[in-house]
Amino acid sequence: MPAASPPPRTTRRRARRITIALVCVGAIGAAAYGLLSSHLPYKSVDVFEALGDDRPSAAPDSTGRTPLNILLIGSDTRSGDNAAYDAAGDQQIAGARSDTMMVVHLSADRRSATVVSIPRDTLAPRPPCPLRDGRWTPAARQATINMALGVGGVTCVVTTVEKLTDLRIDHVVQIDFVGFARLVDAIGGIEVTLPEPIDDPYSGLHLAAGSHLLNGEQALAFNRTRHGVGDGSDLARIGLQHQFLTALWHKLDAEQLMFDPVQLQRILRTAGSAVTVDSGLSSLDAILGLGTRLHDLSAQQVTFLTMPHAPSSADPNRVVPAQPRADQLWLQLRTDQPTTALDGPG
Repeated sequence: MPAASPPPRTTRRRARRITIALVCVGAIGAAAYGLLSSHLPYKSVDVFEALGDDRPSAAPDSTGRTPLNILLIGSDTRSGDNAAYDAAGDQQIAGARSDTMMVVHLSADRRSATVVSIPRDTLAPRPPCPLRDGRWTPAARQATINMALGVGGVTCVVTTVEKLTDLRIDHVVQIDFVGFARLVDAIGGIEVTLPEPIDDPYSGLHLAAGSHLLNGEQALAFNRTRHGVGDGSDLARIGLQHQFLTALWHKLDAEQLMFDPVQLQRILRTAGSAVTVDSGLSSLDAILGLGTRLHDLSAQQVTFLTMPHAPSSADPNRVVPAQPRADQLWLQLRTDQPTTALDGPG
């Protein structure tokens, strides 16, 4: 059989050019991705190093996998651009409080998640907290939990929540007013449906009953409003926050925003320095890795709860964990068991 004729020279040249072009595109893409990963604008802090080893341990399941607990913190700081949200416009609100605290528990098999809101007015023991200068804050036998952020920063919130729940916190995400509004705008708004109108002059939220596509400012007001819903308390506001997060998860899932590096990078850049994370989430690779773990988790597999609570006998404006239900809930999460109906007031 005669030998096959070599391909024409022009064909070989074209193939070589295509190969070189693909290599160049790949190299540029890899370099650009590396640049995006290493220059994200949000802040990261080394939350856990200062806490040492005296912390709750994670309990692995029979396969050796462990649950993942993420602490979400909404800060009410009025520093920088957040001064525009001062209630009276007089710059009288100093410092920062963690007025929203949620523990997001991802099961070891990553097939379900439980989100537990901790009311901001909860009275709880606050352990000593490490400060940047090496000193430690004094312990408090009973303190309002949302004050921990102003006392010792994100690390103090983590150690206080771990003391309250005996859950090991693996990651932290903190966001302020400006960052929250920017994030919502960056993903194109969030749609919510209201059975009743909300008319709250304090938050500036005025919505008729029905469906609404909330922009960033409206979404912020929706998550902050309390005078326009229920009994006007922080506990009524938590219900709206759970509704919003459910709608947010539906959108992230439907549009695959957690798994697209280009879109994710754009969204994170929009929020900028208004977001603070622990050092374990300081790169785009780490965020995408977390998103990958959530890939098969639908909104129907996420349960929203509020820590069981009761009015404090010492101060009717504060709440305390309602026992034994509160400890039962934390135990279920700690041992990665399905949660039963333990949330809410009691």
